[in-house]
Amino acid sequence: MERSKIFWQGRKVLVTGATGLVGPWLVRELLARGSRVVALIRDLDPQSELVKSGDFYKIQVVNGRCEDFWTLERAVSEHEIDTVFHLAAQTLVGVGFQSPLLTFESNIRGTYHLLEACRLHKKFVKRILVASSDKAYGTQSVLPYTEEMSLQGEFPYEVSKSCMDLISQSYYRTYNLPVVIGRFGNIYGGGDLNWSRIVPGSIRSLLHGERPVVRSDGTFIRDYIYVKDVVNFYLLLAEHMEGENLQGQAFNISPGHPVSVLEIVSLLSKLIHHSNIEPIILNEALGEIHSQYLSSQKAHDKLNWEPLYTLDDGLSETIAWYKAFFGAKND
Repeated sequence: MERSKIFWQGRKVLVTGATGLVGPWLVRELLARGSRVVALIRDLDPQSELVKSGDFYKIQVVNGRCEDFWTLERAVSEHEIDTVFHLAAQTLVGVGFQSPLLTFESNIRGTYHLLEACRLHKKFVKRILVASSDKAYGTQSVLPYTEEMSLQGEFPYEVSKSCMDLISQSYYRTYNLPVVIGRFGNIYGGGDLNWSRIVPGSIRSLLHGERPVVRSDGTFIRDYIYVKDVVNFYLLLAEHMEGENLQGQAFNISPGHPVSVLEIVSLLSKLIHHSNIEPIILNEALGEIHSQYLSSQKAHDKLNWEPLYTLDDGLSETIAWYKAFFGAKND
């Protein structure tokens, strides 16, 4: 931690997507290490963990969207940004299916606008970390996904992540822009207010004594990785980019124990002490790959990265966050 704090002390960091799931937890750690954080925020949600934690009042804010190039250019140039964490995206598979234009604009245009702004100001920008996804791989005949596999998304959300990833690699290869890419499975943790996702949606239902709703048939297999493990990886990767010559590379991050949707719901029910409540299975998921999970062997070999949280521990902390969240709302 001390070495990490020295690295980040006084460093100017831009975080896009700062009010999402990962953003607030990343901002918290950057502030704890003494960074000067600038956040690009499109819509300010007072229920966001960034606001509720009070960290919103400790950072500089640029209002706008990644789709607006000149907003990004101003954020990078005026603040002389050293490090960028590009987390902003339309993150829901279902929304991608229903609103492909929104998804393509946010995820694809937003990414090349950010990278172009960084290219114009390479004298400031020393490292850019782009959030990709296991969805970028599309459907593969062999699992787990490894980094040398092709990116072949088919449905709109998958395609948007494949494009984000490929565009980032192109900017490295063409302009030597210092980019690295993180590919994650399903991230969960406190602060996720997208109730259509299985973890927050199920927790909310169970805490209210209601049946969780499963959109698929429940057999879909995924990685579930705790948000604090994701943040720890981002910081570790950023700290080692130059010394380990990692620029232009992608890294899969996985806890190494893929589980089904029904297994997640069952574990949540057990942890909340509502094992007698059966989920409602809709079996109506559209545009989703049945089984997806990642190998993080490369991150282990090159960065000595390992998850710090078991699934039980991460979900227990997550449940505690939502208990406090709903308790505060009911006061």
